[in-house]
Amino acid sequence: MTKQPSEPLWYLATPYSKYPGGIAGAYELACKQSALLISNGVHVFSPIAHSHGIATHGDLDPLSHELWLAMDRTYMDLCCGCIFLLADSWQLSYGMEQERAYFEQKNKPVIKMLPNLVPEYFLSYYPNTGGTPS
Repeated sequence: MTKQPSEPLWYLATPYSKYPGGIAGAYELACKQSALLISNGVHVFSPIAHSHGIATHGDLDPLSHELWLAMDRTYMDLCCGCIFLLADSWQLSYGMEQERAYFEQKNKPVIKMLPNLVPEYFLSYYPNTGGTPS
């Protein structure tokens, strides 16, 4: 039997391939936004923070939607919902659109997040620091 986590795990969807700062900048963005959420008590999984280093250091194509979306579906199934980061270029992101659609198809919540601001949705559950970076 699989032990269930004590807190829900959220999936953080962020721009990547078309991010204005390039994929290294997108990786940094994903890490910083994940850290903000974690520091406010939100358990979050970021596929970009997880997979960017694996791709770049493991000689895998970091831009392969076929490879990464197939893997990400496993994590999406494990997560209770999606935090959808409205950072530069999110409207151009094929991956984010696929992630959003997958969560909606599974009837899981999709919560919009502005960069550097914990969504209001979480502040009543995790009132650690008021949702802003220190």
